[in-house]
Amino acid sequence: MSVSNDITQTGQLSEKPAAAEQDPVYVIKIGGNIIDDETQLHAFLTAFAAVKGKKILVHGGGKLATRLAEQMGVQQQLVDGRRITDAETLKIVTMVYAGYINKHIVAGLQSKGCNAIGLSGADGDLIRAHKRVHPVLDYGFVGDIDSVNTKLIGQLLEAQDALVVAPITHDGSGLLLNTNADTIAQEIATGLGKHFTTILIYSFEKPGVLLDVNDEASLIPSIHPAYYTELKAKSLIFAGMIPKLDNAFAALEKGVRKVIIGNAASLQQLMEGKTGTIIHHE
Repeated sequence: MSVSNDITQTGQLSEKPAAAEQDPVYVIKIGGNIIDDETQLHAFLTAFAAVKGKKILVHGGGKLATRLAEQMGVQQQLVDGRRITDAETLKIVTMVYAGYINKHIVAGLQSKGCNAIGLSGADGDLIRAHKRVHPVLDYGFVGDIDSVNTKLIGQLLEAQDALVVAPITHDGSGLLLNTNADTIAQEIATGLGKHFTTILIYSFEKPGVLLDVNDEASLIPSIHPAYYTELKAKSLIFAGMIPKLDNAFAALEKGVRKVIIGNAASLQQLMEGKTGTIIHHE
């Protein structure tokens, strides 16, 4: 379940410049419920297109994949918010994530004057992973990340307004792997953090991390590691939020400047740290 601590960055970029504080790279992960709602997606893409500077959008699309799987009679199973991926499910998520959703988002950004390019982890050897090995569960064709091609990302960011990354990776031997989008966002952010001031934002339909998932007034404005441990011990964290928080803390440990979780409809305020849940050290 844990993310490997041995992630490497392929290629080379120059070290973080002194001016990086004035020129951050934003890595923004968008939640599936936003993707599912055309009105919300349109509003989000408008706000994302308006973001100045270098930016990367990472997406999933699990709800559409689940609906398509159900229509095709392919049973789905989630464990701690992560999808068990058999061979048929792999075909479905690849078609949905790296195909329709990725290109739908890219086309939407193009319509707003944002010159975006869409990629999966297999394109340009962007993200290499290995098939997950777990002592108890067989996750199927699920990948844990080994390397992020930061050199390619840097080159593409110089040529494009934005990158849109789908959560499909590869192992270098021809095998595609379904990889958690929250983890991909974290690993891209940490890889780039060696060369840029990087800000990681997890945006979805909720105002942030909630004590009660059904009560938006129960927003937790900030979480540090000890408090997170307490919340998990008391089962006060919604299962689908655990991968986000695990990755948020991993990102901070690996040099990402700031991590914020919050509502995609308030993207500018999230970027400014005025709303959402801020993840921080003790």
